[in-house]
Amino acid sequence: MIGALLLALVISADSVHGSVVTDTLWSQALGTKKAVVIYLPPSYAKSPARRYPVAYYLHGLGGNERNWTKQGEINVVMDSLIATGNPEMIIVMPDGDDGWYTTWNTLVTFDACRKALPPNHEKAETYCVPWQHYDDYIARDVVPFADKKYRTQASREHRAIAGLSMGGYGTMALALEYPDLFAAAASHSGVLSPLYMGPRPFDGHPIWAKDGAELEAGYGPQFWPSFWPAFGRDTAAWWSRDPGRRLERLVASKGAPAVPALFADCGTEDGLVNQNRAFKWKVEQLGLHIVYHEWPGKHDFPYWRAHVGESLHWIGTEIGK
Repeated sequence: MIGALLLALVISADSVHGSVVTDTLWSQALGTKKAVVIYLPPSYAKSPARRYPVAYYLHGLGGNERNWTKQGEINVVMDSLIATGNPEMIIVMPDGDDGWYTTWNTLVTFDACRKALPPNHEKAETYCVPWQHYDDYIARDVVPFADKKYRTQASREHRAIAGLSMGGYGTMALALEYPDLFAAAASHSGVLSPLYMGPRPFDGHPIWAKDGAELEAGYGPQFWPSFWPAFGRDTAAWWSRDPGRRLERLVASKGAPAVPALFADCGTEDGLVNQNRAFKWKVEQLGLHIVYHEWPGKHDFPYWRAHVGESLHWIGTEIGK
């Protein structure tokens, strides 16, 4: 499988290419305009009546809507996959700030956000928002925007979501909170078990944080300030946002949409690998299946560039039918 994908990445430069455009949308959930990058497949301009499956790719902490194309080269990878017979797809890459793709536990005003920005950071006008409803932003603003403006196949069966790191968390949290929207969810190096404080390596017996103090100590001064405004300072707020707990609720809900198909990978040298193993454990404890991989690599774009083709190919098989 990996060999086939690597072969796809060296297909000749004579292959036709998709296009990458930058657009803007008004987000009612955030109360501001946001940028979004769109990959349109090679046949898009030449086939005005054709509609395409769509995948939403979320960036990580400290990133923006351009990361997946500029650093992840997702458009190049998608072109290569299409050249070897994979389904054409639209890829939508929204700007998620450092919002964790959730409704924040703490309201941070625009002025407070602006004053807290470090030097050389993104401008407050594009980073600070009046309301931090980043889950509703993706599900209720970005998805309808893409379906209305671009020729998507606007149905759950032809829609997927994916992301890296913070975006991997957002992927699973959103797919399991809005299973009516997404048929498949793929995480690269995601924060998938944020309350995990157990053995390293994971031994099949998860240990979860007992209280907010343990969470703060576990994430330390480097990461805690980015977590607590969104997730809160106590375990109750964290559990409400936990992907595994959301999966439990979805499985227990009678009449709910089917659980989306699940995919996750993580580098063996990544500090989040045990969180990913714990999430896989949770999925399997519930009697469900997840496509799961660990490959050599760290928490960086060399790893994500090397493996984004895996999620794109898998998503194509799930929603490109």
